[in-house]
Amino acid sequence: MAGSIRVTMEVGADGVALITICNPPVNALHPIIIEGLKEKYAEALGRDDVKAIVLTGAAGKFCGGFDINVFSKVHETGDVSILPEMSFELVSNMMEDGKKPSVAAIQGLALGGGLELTMGCHARIATPEAQLGLPELTLGVIPGAGGTQRLPRLVGLPKAIEMMLQSKFITAKEGKERGFIDALCSPDELIKMSRSWALEIANYRKPWIRSLGRTDRLGSLSEARAVLSMARQQANKVAANMPQHQACLDVIEEGALYGGHAGVVKEAKVFKELVVSTTSRALVHAFFAQRSTTKVPGVTDIQLKPRNIRKVAVIGGGLMGSGIATALLVGNISVVLKEVNPQFLQRGQKTIAGNLEGLVKRGSLTKDKMSKAISLLKGALDYSDFKDVDMVIEAVIEKVPLKQSIFADIEKICPPHCILATNTSTIDLNVIGEKTNSQDRIIGAHFFSPAHIMPLLEIVRTEKTSPQAILDLITVGKIIKKIPIVVGNCTGFAVNRTFFPYTQGAQLLVSLGIDLFRIDRIISNFGMPMGPFQ
Repeated sequence: MAGSIRVTMEVGADGVALITICNPPVNALHPIIIEGLKEKYAEALGRDDVKAIVLTGAAGKFCGGFDINVFSKVHETGDVSILPEMSFELVSNMMEDGKKPSVAAIQGLALGGGLELTMGCHARIATPEAQLGLPELTLGVIPGAGGTQRLPRLVGLPKAIEMMLQSKFITAKEGKERGFIDALCSPDELIKMSRSWALEIANYRKPWIRSLGRTDRLGSLSEARAVLSMARQQANKVAANMPQHQACLDVIEEGALYGGHAGVVKEAKVFKELVVSTTSRALVHAFFAQRSTTKVPGVTDIQLKPRNIRKVAVIGGGLMGSGIATALLVGNISVVLKEVNPQFLQRGQKTIAGNLEGLVKRGSLTKDKMSKAISLLKGALDYSDFKDVDMVIEAVIEKVPLKQSIFADIEKICPPHCILATNTSTIDLNVIGEKTNSQDRIIGAHFFSPAHIMPLLEIVRTEKTSPQAILDLITVGKIIKKIPIVVGNCTGFAVNRTFFPYTQGAQLLVSLGIDLFRIDRIISNFGMPMGPFQ
């Protein structure tokens, strides 16, 4: 493993040192990489045959950011000193203030510490689709290698605050429009163009710009104060219990008031404090937990291959059914929507069209993709179109006899490989499937409302559900950008099983005479989006 983690350097006849980060899959900044970057930079700066430096990442990706496993180690040991120092020694001293110019050659992605490396360079060349962002706040910390200072100096305060506080990515194409990227080019031209750009800086034909020294994008002090004060109010509204938001704004403000170097010093101090905070511990735990949900013993580790789910039937076009259909259509899966009469069917199709328009308005779907999604939808009033579906998802009201008769019917019509799924939130799956002979294909696909937006998908398995059916549903979950969590078949499954005591506890307090508005207020102050009674 350690052998594949390395930083390489090749010096060309043109006098450019090409330094490459290699740590598949996304070239994360493992401590070995940060050490390697310091070594290669020291060598390049010391060599007489090197005039300029180009920094890039192997295999079509620049760098996905800091290695989050190191945060876990800090949380286990409580020892902050194991965090490799990158901000002063590498980004500020060797790269930005080094006596030879550096150009970042960016493709794929440059996120977190990866983006901070590019900002320590004197120019940035990228492919148009590359993703740029500083998502550190989602892990309870702030950018720790100068990002809070250099990003506002490159794209202006409002955009920088949006990118950091909302962890919003931009494409390099937008980065070029905002002055962050100096030039765009195709992947084939990237290294060549970056080399010649670096040489032109070295020969004083292109400007040698140190991001930290720039103030032209920051605006006046009073403008900066106004922008920061607005951002503070906004952060208080949406993330009152997340200390990293206000801390990030404090650090940005320090730099706006006292200059970039003062800002970088404060950033390093605050970063170290936040890394050991309970918020960061919890968010890093959630980050790894979320990624482990798709690893299920006896399902994902037995060399099974997921089958291709091309066409799904959804029974019931109400709020839940139409939301589920929307999610599938956006994931490029054909949908047959089945209802009991033309009025209900039309209402379901209307709801789906409305959902898709809503996604376009939010900017998460293009007009073209919307038309494509609508073209994949077919309405039905009987089961004749179910002959070639790969999966059925039943989303009708919670009535046992109705669900049982639906499952008995579809078992006769659907192909033998078809997965028979139910969106029930509480009913025992063995009861739903007891009138069929297909218990190995019966599975719970419990979505949450609104189903085309909420990321959770609860996959319920019985003792008889086959590993293949579970694997296929996990795969569909990933395709439609859900977080699939496989749970057992019991009352309330996992989500409602934790939710019932929560509401029961609230009702118990009211029956003891406590004001229900007070309960809601305390719960929403704690950080829930709304109280149990609201």
